[in-house]
Amino acid sequence: MKSGYKIFWTDNALNELSETLKYLEINWTDKEIKNLARTIEWTLKLIAQNPNLFQKTNQGNNLHRAVILKHNSLFYRKKKNQIEIISFFSNRKKPRDF
Repeated sequence: MKSGYKIFWTDNALNELSETLKYLEINWTDKEIKNLARTIEWTLKLIAQNPNLFQKTNQGNNLHRAVILKHNSLFYRKKKNQIEIISFFSNRKKPRDF
């Protein structure tokens, strides 16, 4: 099996992930946070192996959405030889354009 694409997080996605983790540290248990972290890692491995695995959005630019548990989604696109994570989005927020 090939090693897959490299994953690159945009500053925006890292900021959103950081904000989410700050919120979760207050409102979730350590067990729930660890489960989220494992799910993110597993999803990134799947995306690295097969970038087309998750549903394309209507936003164009080859943008895909992977639901991370029920509370968050990861938006990404394949760009040359890497996967660019655009957003780590809370599904409770109002959707916006990317």
